Amino acid sequence: MKSTVHQMDPIFKPKSVAIIGASATPGKWGYMTLYRPIKSGFGGAIYPVNPGLSEVLGLRCYRSILDIPDEVDLAVLTTPAAQTPHLMTECVQKGTKGAILIAGGFAEVGAEGKRLEQEVVSIARRGGVRFVGPNTMGIWNAARNLNLCPHLNFRPGPIAFVSQSGTFGGYMAELASATGHGLSKFISIGNQADLTASDYLEYIATDEDTKIVVFYIEGFKDGRRFFNLARETIKTKPIVIFKGGSTGAGARATMSHTASLAGSREVFEGMCRQAGLIRAQDAMQCFRIAEALIGQPLPPGRRIAIMGSGGQGVVTADACESLGLEVPELDSKAASAIKKLLPPHAPPPRNPVDFAGSFRTASQEAPVVEQLLRLDYIDGVITNVPLSPSTWLQATRDDQHSSHSETDMDSKALEGIKYLASLPGKYVKPVVCLRLRRLQDDSYINIMRQAGIPIYNTPDECARAMRALVEYAEFRNRARKV
Repeated sequence: MKSTVHQMDPIFKPKSVAIIGASATPGKWGYMTLYRPIKSGFGGAIYPVNPGLSEVLGLRCYRSILDIPDEVDLAVLTTPAAQTPHLMTECVQKGTKGAILIAGGFAEVGAEGKRLEQEVVSIARRGGVRFVGPNTMGIWNAARNLNLCPHLNFRPGPIAFVSQSGTFGGYMAELASATGHGLSKFISIGNQADLTASDYLEYIATDEDTKIVVFYIEGFKDGRRFFNLARETIKTKPIVIFKGGSTGAGARATMSHTASLAGSREVFEGMCRQAGLIRAQDAMQCFRIAEALIGQPLPPGRRIAIMGSGGQGVVTADACESLGLEVPELDSKAASAIKKLLPPHAPPPRNPVDFAGSFRTASQEAPVVEQLLRLDYIDGVITNVPLSPSTWLQATRDDQHSSHSETDMDSKALEGIKYLASLPGKYVKPVVCLRLRRLQDDSYINIMRQAGIPIYNTPDECARAMRALVEYAEFRNRARKV
């Protein structure tokens, strides 16, 4: 018998896809689900199925999946729930091994829907068909240019996003993509009638295109298995999770949404700690945390140095300590060395290191960051993205033209930003940055992001990202010793 991972290959790596319920009417599920794989550049065969049509979007349309002369790896059912048992039976007869059930109207609506869902599961399991859903928005797989959900193609990247919600999950994926977070996969898992969150985690754990897994989850069908798999997965890939249904009102909503039992918040948090899952406090925080985990080395401890100006350092220090990070005071030798790199009017550096409101280029800030990273009692640094000289000058005058001397200053500063971007790799310690002003030069930000340095908009986001790096380092070290 094939393993679960191999059983899921027809879903994520199909050579051919049948869209059952294909439609010629824009806006209908049958149209969108057919249109997307055509436009995404899927290289396999696509077969529309609808007994009332002969052609859709330039493709021959078949009356039934049984009329398709070639093998079909994956069937996507966009038809109403009541038709699903009959259509699943035809998929079994065809020899199709993977399916995606888009329609709602199953266990999430009550007893009759639950009976219908169980009937479909029984037919599929007797015939060896594994399926996603029902009540799902579909899937997207960057490696195969396979888009089987109504959303536009997402930005490709290393994050696999598994969402129990379809509409909300799709919105999260779109927003993540728009803000620069690349996805390897988007999977809307729906009711988990057949394949569960555990199955998707087991599959993604072996996926070479994925470096980190993000979950939006409301409830588990097999929680113990999920957490056991997670404990193994985090040895090589971090898992970030945001759970819906953590309040009484939210728990009630999950039953009518995806027929899930939300479970106790305290039990869930305890299991996350034991399994090494990193919890996010809001939906988009998942992706902001993931950015740090993808690009930065893991810290050897939880002792953080902060560099900034005035209130920035104060607020960041508060955020770090409130999350259990340490902000140790610099020893006299380190303080003396760093003092020489600061403006004359700056206060003695203790940690945070205060530039006292002075404009500093990257070539001036990077040596301070390096001094901090060299310290054996500092495990990571939170600093800000430096301004370029010309950007600073343009912000303080009406003349928009740069002089020759300003261009030379920018050139030196550019070398400084490359120097700053190289430091995490050199010292194998993370650097997290705050974008202090909207004026900052995009070329600077691009260089830092290409080096894997995450950039955030608030001190709290910086602290949470650093906390996630610390947590994952501790989780992984503990898991590898077991």
